[in-house]
Amino acid sequence: MNHDEPSAAQAGPAADNTDTATPDVQQLLEEARSKAEDNWNQLLRARADLENLRRRHERDLEGAHKYALERFALELLPVKDSLELGLASDTGTGKALREGMELTHKMLAAAFARFGITETSPLGEKFNPQLHQAMAAQESSEEEPNTVLTVCQKGYLLHERLIRPAMVIIAKATEGHP
Repeated sequence: MNHDEPSAAQAGPAADNTDTATPDVQQLLEEARSKAEDNWNQLLRARADLENLRRRHERDLEGAHKYALERFALELLPVKDSLELGLASDTGTGKALREGMELTHKMLAAAFARFGITETSPLGEKFNPQLHQAMAAQESSEEEPNTVLTVCQKGYLLHERLIRPAMVIIAKATEGHP
């Protein structure tokens, strides 16, 4: 008898162990694959969340940069209004004074343009409560109701965002007419 070879009695239980161990190994392998897949999906979701967060942060930062001058613009608007009133009232007190005001007005308008400030003067347009503030309603047989008849004060946008509505007088139907 060769001592190197195990006897049938010795080989039997060992062979049985491998047969019973195989389903356990398969089950562990499947659990590991399932866990790896779950972890992979979590990683993909985390990457997507991080990318969305990065995009949102970029949008917020761009908005902060774009609208940082809003308070500055609001401070300059009365200056521009005053210059426009001075230009509109031609009292004949001096050609040089008028030319200086015109030059100042042009410079201020150019500065507004550089910073993305645009004016809205809705004369003759339909009243839009998102862009206009009605100061009064005036009867008019010539214009449709809710049409802007007079612009008392121009409105302003900063990069397409309203920073001051236009103050307007709108038309209303005359009494007796619908």
